Amino acid sequence: MTAALKSSLAHWPELSGAVFVPHTEAEYQRLVALLDELVDEVGNEESHPLASLMEVVGLLIEKYEDEHVPELESELSLHEDPPHQP
Repeated sequence: MTAALKSSLAHWPELSGAVFVPHTEAEYQRLVALLDELVDEVGNEESHPLASLMEVVGLLIEKYEDEHVPELESELSLHEDPPHQP
């Protein structure tokens, strides 16, 4: 086991409550709240120590949305009136 993996293993129990793949709406909302906090803290500072965590959380949210949130365009087409026929 590498030193990096040993270090990760030592800290993972603390982090796993905050960084996880969301499977429910409630878990998704927890990640969105975490991302909001990270954005407030990190802003656009790419060298911030939490910048990569912000990116990972954003990707986890994006994955959930891709699988569970309907496309906006699809929803809009469902609510539009059919084209006018002459």
